[in-house]
Amino acid sequence: MVFHTRGCNFSTTDSSLSSSTSSTSSLSTDASTLPDSPAPQSLGGLSRTGHTVVAVCLGFILVAGILSNFFVLLIFAKFRSLWTPINLILLNISLSDILVCVFGTPFSFAASLHGRWLIGEQGCKWYGFANALFGIVSLVSLSVLSYERYTTVLHSSKVDISDFRKAWFFIGGTWIYSLFWTLPPFLGWSSYGPEGPGTTCSVQWHLRSATSISYVLCLFIFCLLLPLLLMFYSYGRILVAIRRVGKINLLAAQRREQHILVMVSSMVSCYMLCWMPYGIMALVATFGRSGLVTPIASVVPSILAKFSTVVNPVIYIFFNNQFYRCFVAFVRCSGEPQSAHGEEQPIRRTQLSGFFSIHRQASVSSSQPQILRSPRSAAICSRHNDRHTLVVHYTP
Repeated sequence: MVFHTRGCNFSTTDSSLSSSTSSTSSLSTDASTLPDSPAPQSLGGLSRTGHTVVAVCLGFILVAGILSNFFVLLIFAKFRSLWTPINLILLNISLSDILVCVFGTPFSFAASLHGRWLIGEQGCKWYGFANALFGIVSLVSLSVLSYERYTTVLHSSKVDISDFRKAWFFIGGTWIYSLFWTLPPFLGWSSYGPEGPGTTCSVQWHLRSATSISYVLCLFIFCLLLPLLLMFYSYGRILVAIRRVGKINLLAAQRREQHILVMVSSMVSCYMLCWMPYGIMALVATFGRSGLVTPIASVVPSILAKFSTVVNPVIYIFFNNQFYRCFVAFVRCSGEPQSAHGEEQPIRRTQLSGFFSIHRQASVSSSQPQILRSPRSAAICSRHNDRHTLVVHYTP
C-alpha cells in the first residue's frame, strides 16, 4: 500500500515532469514561430545589424530618389523649352525611376526594418513585378535614347522639335516591351518570390526547372544584354564620327555633340554599374551550385540596382546644359532662361555618312554670315530668304 502510494507518487511526479517538459518544449516551439523572434533573421543570413544597414541604404534611396525625380518632373512641367522629343525620352526614364521609389522601395525598406517580409505572398509577387517592369522600362529607354541620337547624327534625319510622334511611339514601345517580359511569371513561365535574406522579392533565380532557366536566360539577353549592346554600338559610332570631323572648324557644334555624348555615356556607365552586378548574380544563382550566392552577396547588387533611381536625375542636371539653365532659373524663381529658347535652333540637320559630308542649316542674321575655311574642306553658302545653308564637304 505504501509502495503503491509511493509508486503513484513517483508516477505522478514523473508524469508531471514529463508534462512540464512537453509544455516547455511546446513553449519553445511557439516562441520559435513568433514573428518577432530572432530565428527568421538567422535563417535569412543577416544579423539585426545587417538588416539595419540595409534599411538605412534603402531609406536614403527612397528619399533621394523620390525628391530628385519629382524635382526633375517639376522642372520639365515648368519650362516649355525642355519639351523636345529627346527630353521626352529622358522624362520617361525619370517617370519609371520615381515609380520604382513609390511602388517598390518602401516595401523592402519596411521589411528590412522588421527583418522579415511584411505584405505576404501576393505583395511579394507585386513587388517583384513592379521592380522588374519599371527597371526594364528605364534600361530600354536609355537604349532608345542612344538610337535616337545615332539616327540624328549619323543619318540624314531632320530634327524637328515640334514632332513628338516618333518619341511617343518609342515610349509606348518601351512599356509594351517591358510588359511582354515581366508578365510571363504570372502565367507560369518562372515565378516571383522571396530573394536574398527574405526582405526583397524578385524572379526566382535559384529554381532549376527548365522553364525558370529559360526565362532567366531570355531576361538577361533581351532585357539587359541587347539594350546595352545597342547603346555601345550607337554611342561608339557617334564617337568615331565626332573624332573624324574634329579637324573641321565647327567648334560650337562639335562641343555641343561632345557634351551630349559625355552625358549619355555617363548615364550608360552608371546604369551598367548599377545593373550588371545584379544580372551576373542572377546568372550565378541560376547556373552555379546551390548556396553559392549567399544572402549578403545578393543584397549588394539589389541595392546597387535601386541606386540607379538616384543617379539618373543627377546626370540630367550636371551634364545637360539646357536642363541646368532651367534648374538654375527654377532655384532663382525666375522665368524661362533666354539661352534655352534657342538651344535646339542652331542645328536643324546633321548628316555624317560615307565620306562624312555634313549639311548644317543654321539660323543666322544676314549681317553675321558664317563661312568655314579649311584646307581640307570647302564651304558653300547659299542665301535663302533670311537663312543661310552651310554645306561642308569633308574628305578624310
